Amino acid sequence: MKRLLDIVGAGAGLILLSPVLLILAVLIRRRMGSPVIFAQRRAGLRGEPFVLYKFRSMTDARGETGALLSDEARLTAFGTFLRRYSLDELPQLWNVLRGDMSLVGPRPLLLDYVPLYDETQRRRLDVRPGITGWAQVNGRNAIGWEEKFALDVWYVDRRSLPLDLKILLLTVWKILKREGISAPGEATMPAFRGRPPSGRA
Repeated sequence: MKRLLDIVGAGAGLILLSPVLLILAVLIRRRMGSPVIFAQRRAGLRGEPFVLYKFRSMTDARGETGALLSDEARLTAFGTFLRRYSLDELPQLWNVLRGDMSLVGPRPLLLDYVPLYDETQRRRLDVRPGITGWAQVNGRNAIGWEEKFALDVWYVDRRSLPLDLKILLLTVWKILKREGISAPGEATMPAFRGRPPSGRA
Protein backbone atom coordinates (compact mmCIF):
# COMPACT_ATOMS: atom_id res chain seq x y z
CA MET A 1 0.00 0.00 0.00
CA LYS A 2 2.85 2.39 0.85
CA ARG A 3 4.56 1.78 -2.49
CA LEU A 4 1.25 2.37 -4.31
CA LEU A 5 0.85 5.68 -2.48
CA ASP A 6 4.41 6.60 -3.48
CA ILE A 7 3.85 5.84 -7.16
CA VAL A 8 0.52 7.66 -7.35
CA GLY A 9 1.73 10.61 -5.27
CA ALA A 10 5.04 11.06 -7.07
CA GLY A 11 3.51 10.56 -10.52
CA ALA A 12 0.72 13.04 -9.86
CA GLY A 13 3.19 15.49 -8.32
CA LEU A 14 5.50 15.41 -11.33
CA ILE A 15 2.60 15.96 -13.72
CA LEU A 16 0.84 18.70 -11.75
CA LEU A 17 4.05 20.50 -10.81
CA SER A 18 5.71 20.23 -14.23
CA PRO A 19 5.16 23.97 -14.99
CA VAL A 20 6.71 24.87 -11.63
CA LEU A 21 9.64 22.52 -12.22
CA LEU A 22 10.26 24.09 -15.64
CA ILE A 23 10.12 27.65 -14.30
CA LEU A 24 12.48 26.82 -11.43
CA ALA A 25 14.91 25.11 -13.81
CA VAL A 26 15.01 28.21 -16.05
CA LEU A 27 15.50 30.55 -13.08
CA ILE A 28 18.30 28.42 -11.62
CA ARG A 29 20.03 28.26 -15.01
CA ARG A 30 19.88 32.05 -15.36
CA ARG A 31 20.91 32.87 -11.80
CA MET A 32 23.47 30.15 -11.03
CA GLY A 33 24.35 28.58 -14.36
CA SER A 34 24.73 24.89 -15.02
CA PRO A 35 24.08 22.30 -13.80
CA VAL A 36 20.50 22.98 -12.78
CA ILE A 37 20.21 19.64 -10.99
CA PHE A 38 22.45 18.70 -8.07
CA ALA A 39 23.10 14.95 -8.05
CA GLN A 40 24.77 13.18 -5.13
CA ARG A 41 25.17 9.59 -3.99
CA ARG A 42 23.23 8.93 -0.77
CA ALA A 43 22.50 5.91 1.41
CA GLY A 44 19.18 4.27 0.62
CA LEU A 45 17.37 1.17 1.86
CA ARG A 46 19.80 -1.06 3.82
CA GLY A 47 22.51 1.50 3.14
CA GLU A 48 22.62 0.78 -0.59
CA PRO A 49 23.85 3.79 -2.59
CA PHE A 50 21.63 5.66 -5.02
CA VAL A 51 21.82 9.02 -6.78
CA LEU A 52 19.63 11.69 -5.19
CA TYR A 53 18.43 14.62 -7.30
CA LYS A 54 17.79 18.15 -6.05
CA PHE A 55 17.56 21.58 -7.59
CA ARG A 56 20.87 23.35 -7.22
CA SER A 57 20.89 25.99 -4.47
CA MET A 58 24.62 26.71 -4.11
CA THR A 59 27.36 27.99 -6.37
CA ASP A 60 30.64 26.18 -6.96
CA ALA A 61 32.68 29.07 -5.52
CA ARG A 62 36.15 27.98 -4.36
CA GLY A 63 38.92 29.55 -2.32
CA GLU A 64 42.52 30.17 -3.30
CA THR A 65 43.45 26.54 -2.59
CA GLY A 66 40.72 25.27 -4.91
CA ALA A 67 38.59 23.90 -2.08
CA LEU A 68 34.86 24.66 -2.02
CA LEU A 69 33.90 27.57 0.19
CA SER A 70 31.57 27.06 3.14
CA ASP A 71 27.87 26.37 2.61
CA GLU A 72 27.10 29.87 3.91
CA ALA A 73 29.43 31.47 1.34
CA ARG A 74 28.02 29.41 -1.56
CA LEU A 75 24.32 29.62 -0.69
CA THR A 76 22.72 32.28 -2.89
CA ALA A 77 19.68 34.40 -2.07
CA PHE A 78 17.66 32.44 -4.61
CA GLY A 79 19.04 29.21 -3.17
CA THR A 80 17.85 30.31 0.27
CA PHE A 81 14.39 30.90 -1.19
CA LEU A 82 14.36 27.40 -2.69
CA ARG A 83 15.35 25.84 0.62
CA ARG A 84 12.95 27.95 2.66
CA TYR A 85 9.99 26.49 0.79
CA SER A 86 11.63 23.07 0.13
CA LEU A 87 11.39 23.68 -3.62
CA ASP A 88 14.90 22.29 -4.05
CA GLU A 89 13.54 18.88 -3.01
CA LEU A 90 10.96 18.59 -5.82
CA PRO A 91 13.18 16.58 -8.23
CA GLN A 92 13.20 13.81 -5.62
CA LEU A 93 9.71 12.93 -6.81
CA TRP A 94 11.61 11.20 -9.62
CA ASN A 95 13.62 9.26 -7.01
CA VAL A 96 10.32 8.16 -5.44
CA LEU A 97 8.91 7.07 -8.79
CA ARG A 98 12.09 5.06 -9.46
CA GLY A 99 11.83 3.31 -6.11
CA ASP A 100 14.98 4.84 -4.61
CA MET A 101 12.93 6.77 -2.06
CA SER A 102 9.48 7.03 -0.51
CA LEU A 103 7.36 10.12 0.01
CA VAL A 104 7.79 9.57 3.77
CA GLY A 105 10.79 8.12 5.59
CA PRO A 106 14.09 9.10 7.21
CA ARG A 107 15.97 11.60 5.07
CA PRO A 108 18.71 10.03 2.88
CA LEU A 109 22.11 11.07 4.18
CA LEU A 110 25.67 10.85 2.91
CA LEU A 111 27.24 7.43 2.42
CA ASP A 112 30.11 8.58 4.65
CA TYR A 113 27.71 8.64 7.61
CA VAL A 114 26.75 4.96 7.41
CA PRO A 115 29.90 3.60 9.17
CA LEU A 116 29.40 6.20 11.92
CA TYR A 117 25.94 5.00 12.96
CA ASP A 118 25.63 3.00 16.15
CA GLU A 119 23.43 -0.12 16.19
CA THR A 120 20.26 1.81 16.96
CA GLN A 121 20.89 4.62 14.49
CA ARG A 122 21.56 2.08 11.74
CA ARG A 123 17.92 0.95 11.99
CA ARG A 124 16.93 4.12 10.12
CA LEU A 125 18.21 2.27 7.04
CA ASP A 126 15.58 -0.48 7.45
CA VAL A 127 13.10 1.52 5.33
CA ARG A 128 13.35 3.54 2.14
CA PRO A 129 14.46 7.12 2.78
CA GLY A 130 11.85 9.82 2.28
CA ILE A 131 11.39 13.31 0.91
CA THR A 132 9.94 14.15 4.31
CA GLY A 133 9.80 12.31 7.61
CA TRP A 134 8.96 12.35 11.30
CA ALA A 135 12.19 14.19 12.11
CA GLN A 136 11.43 16.84 9.48
CA VAL A 137 8.05 17.72 11.01
CA ASN A 138 9.55 17.71 14.52
CA GLY A 139 12.39 20.16 14.09
CA ARG A 140 14.07 19.45 10.74
CA ASN A 141 17.56 21.02 10.82
CA ALA A 142 16.92 22.94 14.04
CA ILE A 143 17.46 19.78 16.12
CA GLY A 144 20.69 17.86 16.67
CA TRP A 145 21.71 14.62 15.02
CA GLU A 146 21.03 12.45 18.10
CA GLU A 147 17.45 13.69 18.37
CA LYS A 148 16.93 13.48 14.62
CA PHE A 149 18.08 9.86 14.49
CA ALA A 150 15.92 8.97 17.51
CA LEU A 151 12.88 10.38 15.67
CA ASP A 152 13.83 8.40 12.56
CA VAL A 153 13.96 5.15 14.53
CA TRP A 154 10.66 6.03 16.23
CA TYR A 155 9.13 6.25 12.75
CA VAL A 156 10.65 2.94 11.65
CA ASP A 157 9.05 1.21 14.65
CA ARG A 158 5.62 2.79 14.17
CA ARG A 159 5.30 3.37 10.43
CA SER A 160 1.81 3.07 9.01
CA LEU A 161 -0.31 4.62 6.29
CA PRO A 162 -2.18 6.92 8.73
CA LEU A 163 1.15 8.12 10.16
CA ASP A 164 2.49 8.79 6.64
CA LEU A 165 -0.60 10.84 5.78
CA LYS A 166 -0.21 12.79 9.03
CA ILE A 167 3.44 13.53 8.22
CA LEU A 168 2.57 14.71 4.71
CA LEU A 169 -0.04 17.12 6.07
CA LEU A 170 2.31 18.38 8.78
CA THR A 171 5.03 18.87 6.16
CA VAL A 172 2.83 21.31 4.22
CA TRP A 173 2.17 23.24 7.43
CA LYS A 174 5.85 23.33 8.40
CA ILE A 175 6.86 24.56 4.94
CA LEU A 176 4.32 27.36 5.11
CA LYS A 177 5.63 28.32 8.57
CA ARG A 178 9.25 28.02 7.29
CA GLU A 179 10.42 26.29 10.46
CA GLY A 180 13.70 24.41 11.02
CA ILE A 181 15.34 25.35 7.73
CA SER A 182 18.83 25.43 9.21
CA ALA A 183 20.65 24.58 12.41
CA PRO A 184 21.31 27.49 14.82
CA GLY A 185 24.32 29.44 13.58
CA GLU A 186 24.58 27.37 10.38
CA ALA A 187 23.56 27.94 6.77
CA THR A 188 22.35 24.34 6.54
CA MET A 189 23.30 21.54 8.97
CA PRO A 190 26.74 20.68 10.43
CA ALA A 191 28.26 17.39 9.36
CA PHE A 192 27.57 14.28 11.44
CA ARG A 193 30.74 13.11 13.19
CA GLY A 194 29.38 10.08 14.99
CA ARG A 195 28.55 9.59 18.64
CA PRO A 196 31.24 11.16 20.87
CA PRO A 197 33.29 8.74 23.02
CA SER A 198 32.00 8.04 26.54
CA GLY A 199 32.76 10.88 28.93
CA ARG A 200 32.80 13.59 26.27
CA ALA A 201 30.06 16.14 25.68
